[in-house]
Amino acid sequence: MEKDKQQMEDDSRSWWEKLGQVISGEPKNRQELLDILREARANGLLDADVLGMIEGALKVSELQVRQVMIPRAQMVAIPQQASLDEILHIIVDSGHSRFPVTGEDKDEIEGILLAKDLLKHFISPQNAFDINQYIRPAVFIPESKRVNVLLKEFRTNRNHMAIVLDEYGGVAGLVTIEDLLEEIVGDIDDEYDEEEDPFILEVKPGQFRINALTTIEDFNARFNSNFSDDEVDTIGGLIISELGRLPETGEKVRVGDYHFHIAKTDNRRLQTVELDLPAA
Repeated sequence: MEKDKQQMEDDSRSWWEKLGQVISGEPKNRQELLDILREARANGLLDADVLGMIEGALKVSELQVRQVMIPRAQMVAIPQQASLDEILHIIVDSGHSRFPVTGEDKDEIEGILLAKDLLKHFISPQNAFDINQYIRPAVFIPESKRVNVLLKEFRTNRNHMAIVLDEYGGVAGLVTIEDLLEEIVGDIDDEYDEEEDPFILEVKPGQFRINALTTIEDFNARFNSNFSDDEVDTIGGLIISELGRLPETGEKVRVGDYHFHIAKTDNRRLQTVELDLPAA
C-alpha cells in the first residue's frame, strides 16, 4: 500500500515537472506539448472535451481555408433575379441564414443576403420588392488563407461568411465562422437540425444510400474503389464533374465501374445517391 502511494506521488511529481517545462518555455515542439496534454487527460486532470478543443485550436493554425470550406458545387446561392417567393423557399428549404447572391453569370457573386434582412420588407409590404436593397457586400478571400488568420479577421470585422476564390480568381466555395469554430469544438447543431443518416447507409444487402457530401476518400475505403480526389473532394462532386452538369432526380449515372441512381436533388445541389453492387 505504501509502495503504491509512493508510486502515485512519483507519477504526480513527474507530470507537474513536465507541466513546469511548458510554463518555462518547454516542451520543444508541438508533439511534446500534445503528449503532455494527453497524459494530463489520462491522469484525470483534463476533461476529454477540453483536450479535444485544445487539439482543435492547435490544428487550425496548420489548416488552410480550402480544407474547411463548403465547395462551390454544394453552395446554396440565391439568384439576383429570383422573386421574393422563390427566395423564401430557398431559405426555408436550406435552413441557412446567409446566402451568396449570384448575378446573371452564376460565377459572379454580387453580395451576401441575410435572411433576417428580409423582415424589413414585411414591415412595409406595399413597397415593391427589390433584392438589391438587401444585398450586403461580400468578403472575398484566397483559398490558401490560414484558418486561424481568417477566424481572427471574422472576429475583428464581425463577418460571418466569406467567398473563397481559387488561384485564377474563380469562386471555389464559401466558408462561415461556424465552419471554423467546428474545427475547434466539433460539429455545432442547433435545435432545428434534423438527425442525419450515416453518410454511407446499407439499406439492404448490396444496396446503399450515399450522402453526396461523402468524401471520395471514404467512398474508396468503403467500396475498394480508386477514384481520384485531385479535382473534386466528394462523391457528389465526382458525379457532377463526370456529367458536366447537375443531374436530375431519378437519373442514372455511370462513373467508372459504378452505376449510381440519383435519389434526391434540387435545382441547386445534389443531395443523395443510391448504389447497387452485384452480389459477391
